[in-house]
Amino acid sequence: MRSATGEEPVLWSNSIVGFGNKRYKSERTGREVDWLLIGFAPRKSNFSLHLAIDINKHHSLLAALGKHRTGVGCLYIDRLADVELSVLQDIIGESLKNK
Repeated sequence: MRSATGEEPVLWSNSIVGFGNKRYKSERTGREVDWLLIGFAPRKSNFSLHLAIDINKHHSLLAALGKHRTGVGCLYIDRLADVELSVLQDIIGESLKNK
């Protein structure tokens, strides 16, 4: 993630390692917040990768990735050995296109 963004890691919310910064504006409330471009959180049961895309719209990449679960903007991986790292890099690249 460091090489993909060119940014140094920063700790967000006491548990998420984030790279880059983006200001998000809520369409509903107009409220603006700063948040990471991409990041990950090592959890006891898995890694959660926080991405700036709706990951479920990337069917072909997900099909080639390997064992994982998804949320709207998150990708959950139990072990890095369970996934194709080159596909994971492609997913990170897709996420960064939305900077």
